[in-house]
Amino acid sequence: MCWFYLVLAILTETVGTTFMKLSTLSEGLTRLGYGVLMLALYALSLGLVALAIKRIEVSVAYAIWSGMGTAIIALIGIVGFQEQVTTLKVVSLVLIILGVAGLS
Repeated sequence: MCWFYLVLAILTETVGTTFMKLSTLSEGLTRLGYGVLMLALYALSLGLVALAIKRIEVSVAYAIWSGMGTAIIALIGIVGFQEQVTTLKVVSLVLIILGVAGLS
């Protein structure tokens, strides 16, 4: 069950970060609904990580949560927000994933 909590934590964090981007598209947090959703999803994500580390080592859980969250949100940025894809960005994402795999 702890791994399920960790996966949900990653998903809620990445959706929250996406809402952060959406809330700032029009002059800095003027889309209040997205900002509120962002905060709620971040709080939920932290709660789920707290549940996950009951049985998963904190170093492993945090590395997976932060690393996979970073990789997923980078992909969302590329696909959903048409951010530039560079060789350095791709190599960095691969290194993040390798680092997470190495810790776990």
